[in-house]
Amino acid sequence: MRGSASGARRVHRAVVDGVTVCADRARTLAWLTDAGPDIAQLAGRLASSLPHPLAGAAMWGGVDTVSPGHALHLEPGGSCRTVAWWQAPEAGLSLAEAALALRKALSDAVALRVRPGQVLAADLSGGMDSTSLCFLAAEAGASLVTATLRWEALGNEDEHYARYAVDRLPDVESLLFPSAELPPCFAGLKRRQEPAEEPSPALRDREIQQHITRALRARGAELRLTGHGGDHVVVPPASYIHALVRRNPVLALRHTAGFRAQRRWPLGATARVLLRGGSYADWLNRAGGSRLREAAVPLPACETWGPRPVLPEWASTQAADQFAALLRSAAEQTIPLAADCSRHAWIHQMREAGRIAGLVHDDTTADGLPADSPFCDDTVLDACLSVRAHQAGHPWSYKPLLAAAMEGLVPEHLLLRTTKDHCDIEWYRGIAEHRRQLAAWAETSHLVAAGVAEENGLRRALLSPGLQTGGGAALENTLGVEAWLRDVAAHPVPAYLTHTPRHPHQEPLIDSAAH
Repeated sequence: MRGSASGARRVHRAVVDGVTVCADRARTLAWLTDAGPDIAQLAGRLASSLPHPLAGAAMWGGVDTVSPGHALHLEPGGSCRTVAWWQAPEAGLSLAEAALALRKALSDAVALRVRPGQVLAADLSGGMDSTSLCFLAAEAGASLVTATLRWEALGNEDEHYARYAVDRLPDVESLLFPSAELPPCFAGLKRRQEPAEEPSPALRDREIQQHITRALRARGAELRLTGHGGDHVVVPPASYIHALVRRNPVLALRHTAGFRAQRRWPLGATARVLLRGGSYADWLNRAGGSRLREAAVPLPACETWGPRPVLPEWASTQAADQFAALLRSAAEQTIPLAADCSRHAWIHQMREAGRIAGLVHDDTTADGLPADSPFCDDTVLDACLSVRAHQAGHPWSYKPLLAAAMEGLVPEHLLLRTTKDHCDIEWYRGIAEHRRQLAAWAETSHLVAAGVAEENGLRRALLSPGLQTGGGAALENTLGVEAWLRDVAAHPVPAYLTHTPRHPHQEPLIDSAAH
């Protein structure tokens, strides 16, 4: 049994009455073993990021997750072993060669999802990722209905670029959703639903996406394409300069100067990225030390092995101890995804995109319109990893690999866009509108009850988010975990399982949702 290399599909295992049992849902195994949420995993989900192999781990005690790219072999006698089935391709192709491979992989991924006579929904922000998928879908003969959001911030350009694309797409119906006509961010906090496999950081968008889903389904759509994963897949982390400086110092210093000018990296931090050595185990041990509670600096240079995990101010001492123990344990037994730190970080950020894509797919399937992320298909990952990183991630053009792959299909005006819209106004307005509900959550917090969050700090964060140094992402992670714990408490038995009392020789009744 195996999932996907991207982690969008996963396999979990647990020992039930002495027998190894596998499922595509960790919660199925938790129900079979009467397992509760793992406190250390809850603590980790508060962090700003989760390194390999902690990202995507099962949230339940006694339930293990098979690492993406590995298969679980079950023997007739009951024993099992884990074997790698996927290996990253060699990064030897030029930009032009890799662009051809990416064009074919993305084209095939989209064509697989096009059905004759069916309406295909697609997000269309006007950004390079979603726009590329729309033109590929049109090339495959899809009848498209697109969704574009218009946020209030001055200077937002999504509507302009989306309209430019729609005017050049055949057989498309375009839907525009002004934010004033959408539910506010964080709407639906009181509504409990079946818990996902793990907490989702997208709690703020739940009601917004359901509103859009209803509109798309009313136009006959049965599947929705999303550009999620494009940012993670087609652009390698800038830490590739760490390896480049050892192969081509002059070129590496030029790239470094470009990143410093573009991202305002401090000189000292930049020098550490270029010069620092050390193994992945060393990096994990440092991450689990005193830096775990150290606030992130406003303009950091990139980390060698990936984003440094940081716990928010309201995380409890117990949470810090538990998470640090997870990091130290990982340091003792984890092999990096690649020998080169930047390649490891690139594969990991791809798998993070796949992990979120799986959560989004499950959530939207429950709403009646599954959302697929072609950028997270395994063949697309392979195509991107085949390129030389310094050609796909350099600072002088935006997403050069994807732009080269879409040349001749997507209009040049769209490929030259370098801006991203944001919803900061709507985010803060949503927090303000739900202030009473958030205050109630602080008073009855499941995170506080589990010993993972500190009550006063959590209350301050929920009621005065603008004062927090960690920004909105830290708060969204926390709200996602809090909502997940409340969903678990409200739905102790998975709806997709038939719950009957178990006897020593009676098999549990499980429907086809658990494979």
